[in-house]
Amino acid sequence: MKGFWLERAWLPGGPASRVLVRADGGRITDVSTVDSIPLGVERLRGMVFPGFANAHSHAFHRALRGRTHGGGGTFWTWRERMYELAGRLTPESYLELARAVYAEMAVAGVTAVGEFHYLHAGGNEMGEALRAAAAEAGVRITLLDACYLTGGIGEPARGVQERFSDGTAERWASRVAELREDANTRVGAAIHSVRAVPREALPLVAGAFPDRPLHVHLSEQPAENRACLDAHGVTPTRLLAEAGALTPRTTAVHGTHLTAEDVALLGSSGTGVCFCPTTEADLADGIGPARELADAGSPLSLGSDQHAVVDPLLEARALEHGERLRTGRRGRFTPAELVAALTNHAAIGWPGAGRIEVGAPCDLVAVRLDSARTAGAEPDQVVLAATASDVTAVVSGGRVVARDGVHETLGDVGRLLGEVL
Repeated sequence: MKGFWLERAWLPGGPASRVLVRADGGRITDVSTVDSIPLGVERLRGMVFPGFANAHSHAFHRALRGRTHGGGGTFWTWRERMYELAGRLTPESYLELARAVYAEMAVAGVTAVGEFHYLHAGGNEMGEALRAAAAEAGVRITLLDACYLTGGIGEPARGVQERFSDGTAERWASRVAELREDANTRVGAAIHSVRAVPREALPLVAGAFPDRPLHVHLSEQPAENRACLDAHGVTPTRLLAEAGALTPRTTAVHGTHLTAEDVALLGSSGTGVCFCPTTEADLADGIGPARELADAGSPLSLGSDQHAVVDPLLEARALEHGERLRTGRRGRFTPAELVAALTNHAAIGWPGAGRIEVGAPCDLVAVRLDSARTAGAEPDQVVLAATASDVTAVVSGGRVVARDGVHETLGDVGRLLGEVL
C-alpha cells in the first residue's frame, strides 16, 4: 500500500486541496481530504494532475529536432529527411532512441503514449523494441500499428517506404495479430492515411481489430485532400466514413483541413480528433477547427507527433492559442476542457486512466505553483501558465518515475538523448 498527499489535486469534480491518495497494485484504492498528513506518505506540492496522455507519437522523429530548419521548405521536404532517418534505423538503435524519447516524455508528465508505428522493416522487431523502451521508461504504450501499402494514391511504395509496407492489408493484419498485450502494452491499429491505404483495403483495415483503438492521419495537408478528391471524388473524411472507419474507437490525427461536412461526419460518429499543435506549427500544416469538432461531438486529445517539443502542457495551451489565432477570440476552451484533452487516455485504449479516483491507475503529475512561470496564477488556470519545466514529480502506476526533470532509473534525460542522437 502506498500513500500520496497532494497539496492541490485536479479531481473529477474540480480542484481540491489537501488530498490523500492511497494506492495498491498500481491502482488508486482511496481518495480523501485530510486535515493532517499521515506518516510515511509521499508529499506532492503544487497542483497535481492525473497522468498526461500523449495520444500521437512517432518516436524516431525525435532525432530530427533542430536539424531540418536550414533552407526552409515544406512538410514534403521535411518528409525526405524523415525517410533518410527511417532507412538507417535497426531494432537495436531504435530501442536506444525510443528509450530516451519515452524518458523525455516521462519527466514531462506523460504516463501513457500512443505510438503510431509504421517503421515495420518486415516484421515486429521494431514494435518489440518500442514495447521494451516504454517499459524501461515507466510509460504505458499503445502500439498503434499502421497499415502502409502505397506511396501515394495509385502509386507503389518506393525506396524507404518499402520498410513501412506489408504488401497487402491481409499480411498487415496477420502480422499485427502476432503482437501480444501485457500490463504495460496495448495493441491498436492505424490507417496511415488515405494516401497509403487504397480505397478497397480501407474496410479490411478498419474492421480487422474491432475491439481495439483505430487511428488515422487525416487531412494534414491540402495536397492530400486534392489528391483524394481527384482520385475518388470525395474528401478523405467521406472516404473513411464510407469504409466504416469513423467510430467512437477511432481517432483522427490532425484534422487540419476539413470541410463543414467533414466536421459533421467526425462529430456525429463520435470519432475523436488528436491535435498536435507544436508539430502542426513546426511543419507549417495549419490550424484545424478544434472548437467546431468538439462542439460537433468529437472528443479531443493531444500528441507531440514528431517531438519538435515534448511538453504536454504546452500542447494544451497551444490548442487554445491556435483557436485564438484562428478566430480572434479568447477563451475558446476552458481550463477544464484543456485538462480533459491533456488526460484523454481513452483515445489510446486506456479508458480507466486519466482521473484521480478509486480504480484508476495511480498516475500523478505534480506541477509547481511558485515558479517564475506559474507564480501568481490561479491554481485552476495553471494549465495556461506552466510548462514541463514546472513538473516536479511524476508517478506512474503508483511508482515515482521522475523528480525535477531527472528520470528515477535512467537518470539525466539530456545526457541520455545526447548519447543516442
